[in-house]
Amino acid sequence: MRWFLVALLSVSACATAFAQATLRTGDPVELKISGVPAEEQAQVNNTYTIDADGNINLPYINKVKAQGLAPADLAREIEGAYRSAKIYTNPTITIVMQPTARFVNVGGAVRTPSRVPFTEDMTLLAAINAAGGFNDFADQKRVRLLRGSEAKVFDVRQFRVDPSKDVKLRPGDRIEVPQSFF
Repeated sequence: MRWFLVALLSVSACATAFAQATLRTGDPVELKISGVPAEEQAQVNNTYTIDADGNINLPYINKVKAQGLAPADLAREIEGAYRSAKIYTNPTITIVMQPTARFVNVGGAVRTPSRVPFTEDMTLLAAINAAGGFNDFADQKRVRLLRGSEAKVFDVRQFRVDPSKDVKLRPGDRIEVPQSFF
């Protein structure tokens, strides 16, 4: 019974943290609308990604500023936008943050393959260092960065010579460090 209570408190603490977190560029947010006809719900209910300008683009009302807001504040903004545009008279919006979006996954030939918590200033080399650094068999010349459906290969040794070449990461990026054959 005690284990169950500890688990329940942990889950609710995580949910509360995400509910109060400030939304950032690149964050996916799940939007649910109620108080409107079912066919209209199907038009609006979706997962939206905050664009580079800090907005999400919604049906009927176009762009709504999301960056810098807590999910509950964004929900109120969207409800107000639908009301003021006279699209819906009494919409209720629920915003759910996707918790996996705030991590970078680092795997392969590193000392501690893991999900690394994302920070705004995180670079490729910083994420690898956060995962314990390269192991003794890492091929530092062919490190892969997977972003969405894109894959790019980097020679990370160059980043040590010229740190300005180090790649800035985004939430959800995946890094794969291959093993060297020599």
